Amino acid sequence: MKKISSIMLVAILGLLFVNTAYTSGKADIYNFSVNTIDGKATTLGEYSGKVMLIVNVASKCGLTPHYEGLQDLYKKYSDKGLVVLGFPCNQFLSQEPGTNAEIKEFCSSKFNVTFPMFSKIEVNGENADPLYKHLTALDINGYSGKIEWNFAKFLVDKSGKVIKRYHPKTAPADIAKDIETLL
Repeated sequence: MKKISSIMLVAILGLLFVNTAYTSGKADIYNFSVNTIDGKATTLGEYSGKVMLIVNVASKCGLTPHYEGLQDLYKKYSDKGLVVLGFPCNQFLSQEPGTNAEIKEFCSSKFNVTFPMFSKIEVNGENADPLYKHLTALDINGYSGKIEWNFAKFLVDKSGKVIKRYHPKTAPADIAKDIETLL
């Protein structure tokens, strides 16, 4: 009986630790597997020690000009430790219908995007990418739940903690002060 109680106590403590790490927005963000827009498998661990701005993007959206602002942030702060990570998504009125190759060409030719882009994913629902299931489960600055639209933004500090979530309409330039604080 004593052995069973000890095992249960260890299991409960383990669950509490995992839940705390998950809901605090840190610890395992670097373990998420992602595919680059060219199909290469990697993890967010590649960006360990950097400030990350994670954004679901789309090419045929009223907010598509945010690409320009995101590229400006990347250009201004990448040498200080910022990386912008773009995740194309077609879940909002089919505003990202292209293939990964077409998306890459569009971003490069139209907005001179040089920040890392990833394969098209889903950000909501049953088939949501595990990274986005994690991000939307967090309570960040009183904000959680489904992604509302293209260009929702998540700011992650150098230790991997998700610090802030921004509404899709938040202009990238309006995030600069928060980025500077983390750099």
